Amino acid sequence: MNDKIYGECFCGKIKYSLLGPLKPGRCCHCSKCRKAFSGAGSAMTFVQDNSFEWVRGEEDLKVYANQENIGLGFCSTCGSSIAALKGREVFGITLGTLNDDPEVIIKEHIFVGSKASWDHIGGTSPCYDEFPTDD
Repeated sequence: MNDKIYGECFCGKIKYSLLGPLKPGRCCHCSKCRKAFSGAGSAMTFVQDNSFEWVRGEEDLKVYANQENIGLGFCSTCGSSIAALKGREVFGITLGTLNDDPEVIIKEHIFVGSKASWDHIGGTSPCYDEFPTDD
């Protein structure tokens, strides 16, 4: 089934749509994700090719990228982290920006070996100290 799923930033300036169903999610608990998401880590899912579209506000998207041009897109007004990007191409979205229940499960927790001491991981998804070797 290919239903449209919508998401947006906290202030609503940036809105996107993508075709579902979504792939299983992943939570990263590394120190960089904790800083980028101001929390215990990140919760994201990868976007299927040609399924993502900006509905409005793409011009308000700011990007922070590393030397490999991989980065995060965030709202220049409210600061919400919205998407993982390679250049300006979206390859992942943050689950917290979805408007409705996309029925996504968290497939795995990664970099648990460096999680914050106050971070408690619940559920039954597997946890990996670093990056799983099968990805």
